[in-house]
Amino acid sequence: MIQLLSPKNFKDYELIDVGGFEKLERFGQYITIRPEPQAVWDKTLTNAEWEKRAHVKFISKSSSSGEWKKLKAMPERWTLSYKVQSSKLESSKTLNFETLNFKLSLTSFKHVGIFPEQASNWDYIFDSVKLMKTPVPRVLNLFAYTGGASLAAKAAGADVTHVDSIKQVVSWSKENMELSNLSNIRWVVEDALKFVKREEKRGNKYNGIILDPPAFGHGPNGEKWKLEDNINEMIKGVLNLLDESEHFLILNAYSLGFSSLIIENLLKSKAKENLNIGELFLQSTEGPKLPLGVFGRWRNF
Repeated sequence: MIQLLSPKNFKDYELIDVGGFEKLERFGQYITIRPEPQAVWDKTLTNAEWEKRAHVKFISKSSSSGEWKKLKAMPERWTLSYKVQSSKLESSKTLNFETLNFKLSLTSFKHVGIFPEQASNWDYIFDSVKLMKTPVPRVLNLFAYTGGASLAAKAAGADVTHVDSIKQVVSWSKENMELSNLSNIRWVVEDALKFVKREEKRGNKYNGIILDPPAFGHGPNGEKWKLEDNINEMIKGVLNLLDESEHFLILNAYSLGFSSLIIENLLKSKAKENLNIGELFLQSTEGPKLPLGVFGRWRNF
């Protein structure tokens, strides 16, 4: 069965409306308008209503960059929080280490430093680490971006290795760790596929592995990544790094036309009956659902 997952308790984030190849979002107290290639339907609200609400709008200058047009006063950088959830904890009880804090920023490539739909995976990671019998589970986060998954694993008590090819993004992740009152995440600036191959040779094992690869990308030394060309090789290597005693794995992919059935075919030989596949989405306040990637995940405990 294909699952549809959307964050339920992300109070600092709201997808207000989406359509006309754009999305209207609230991050904390600030509202942005950003391009969204999958929003091929019409907006629910009018353009005038969007611009009346928004603080800032991203204006594309090319396929990969642009600039922000300020509609109301707001800072270039601000913070946002998310409380991870665990099935081991009563919903009424919240502890400091469960709060993840993120620095957000108006970047020239339209992102602000967080992918809110991933909160569904953060809860799964946090819960998985909490449920493990291994005293300090080892977790590997590949293509880790600004580190939401790394923070979730660390907050649950894992020994975390965070791998991304862009040094500035890893520095951003470190800021998020410090904002979240966490410490001792291992930072690795390297091509993810090269890192996995090296870990295979070393015989290293992990209790949890998270992958969120881009459709296209480059390593720090010009290594080329193309999802459909490289994902099979990557998965074969990653499966060899899983600790057999107990483990979980998450593969998330955001690429237009990439089906969750592809994820199933990549993972089913290892996961068998425990594999869950599906689609991540954000539910807008005005009604439309925005699809934002397919996933496969399982745990063997």
